[in-house]
Amino acid sequence: MRMKNVLATRWGVIGVGAVIGILAAALQKLGNPGNMGVCVACFARDIAGALGLHRAETVQYLRPEILGFVLGSFLAALLFREFRPRAGSAPIVRFILGAFAMIGALVFLGCPWRALLRLAGGDLNAVLGIAGLVFGVWVGTLFLKNGYTLGRSQPTSKAAGMIMPLIALGFLLLLFIYPQIQGKGMSGVLFYSMSGPGSMHAPLLVSLAIGLVVGGIAQQSRFCTMGALRDLILFRQTHLLGGVIALVLAAFLANLVFGQFEPGFIGQPVAHSMHFWNFAGMTLAGLAFCLAGGCPGRQLFLSGEGDGDAAVFVIGMVSGAAFAHNFGLASSPSGIGPHGAAAVGIGLVVCLLIGWSMRAKGV
Repeated sequence: MRMKNVLATRWGVIGVGAVIGILAAALQKLGNPGNMGVCVACFARDIAGALGLHRAETVQYLRPEILGFVLGSFLAALLFREFRPRAGSAPIVRFILGAFAMIGALVFLGCPWRALLRLAGGDLNAVLGIAGLVFGVWVGTLFLKNGYTLGRSQPTSKAAGMIMPLIALGFLLLLFIYPQIQGKGMSGVLFYSMSGPGSMHAPLLVSLAIGLVVGGIAQQSRFCTMGALRDLILFRQTHLLGGVIALVLAAFLANLVFGQFEPGFIGQPVAHSMHFWNFAGMTLAGLAFCLAGGCPGRQLFLSGEGDGDAAVFVIGMVSGAAFAHNFGLASSPSGIGPHGAAAVGIGLVVCLLIGWSMRAKGV
């Protein structure tokens, strides 16, 4: 039996979730920020900072895990003949959904993966974020039931499908050409944090290797946190949900072994206790992920296998991260940004309008 068949089974997805949970806890032990072994939203924000798209000095680092996700997915898709370039399905809408998904995630301070990892590390504020994620996905499924669609993507050239993997490869080369210089916040064209979450990272090669592994196995298993909730709500299917539960349990056990489990609400790393905004931020993110068809991790893996629509969503996320930090939308451990509440409100209105207006004719 080929690997892709094994990883796509129920037990395969559970195994993938467990591996991701353990590797995420290990990345934290090796230097990544607390309860942030892997966070697609936070890491995309750090990448935006490293490229100078925002100037929040504490969150600037070209995270190799994200680059590994794309490249690992690309290599797995090539190996198992699943590299299928396609694009053309409502790109501007996907860009906007990506931007608002990122804004909602940065109000909460984490993507769905980090919400689960925060819970596994004892951060009880994550319960509100996960509840908001579930609610946002549930709202999205109401639109799906009523004919919401972004249309079908069309096959495109291999060159177009290669764009995201080549971008990831190019950024990886920048990391090696312009490594961090001790005591300096800039090296060549890249910005590096000297303090804060951006300054905390596991060794580059270890992070890259783990990113490649996760990208490969997640691409083959179709692992997706949003998809797990959507399938449970719409079809009562638990195939993907098993992987999500395994991620939490494996990360919890690994945190116990590593001495990283600290239960409570107060003083959690890179988190705040404004419960309503934890819920509301992830409601916006969950709704945007559902309307776009995948969580941020899944969008990265799809972009690696040639999906140009997913690539547009990813670019929207990076742009949303830049907006969030340039305009005071993102939260910090002291609470939400000065304009974060307005951004969440506007984002919810925009996403609801997208869900209502983009229904198939005749539905």
